[in-house]
Amino acid sequence: MTPQDDAKKEQLRAQLNDTHTWPCVFKFKFIMPSKPENEATLRAIFGQGAQFQVRDSKNGNYRAVTVDETVSGPDDIFARYEAASSIPGILSL
Repeated sequence: MTPQDDAKKEQLRAQLNDTHTWPCVFKFKFIMPSKPENEATLRAIFGQGAQFQVRDSKNGNYRAVTVDETVSGPDDIFARYEAASSIPGILSL
């Protein structure tokens, strides 16, 4: 990570701390290619208590996934997004 990345992360951490009371349910949103292995990998990243809402695109090439999970702070959020970034073609919203 560059110093600019660190500064952005700390700014985001401060914003999250200002707008959330921990622990809380956080809504993660992703768009990814519609492949069974992509969804399986994403489900493995989140805990068993996470709730998934999945919607396919019109042509079925992509899948929008919303995940609601109870997190204890910004570090949990950063860890989930970082782990999800390993899925080929995923976009985090």
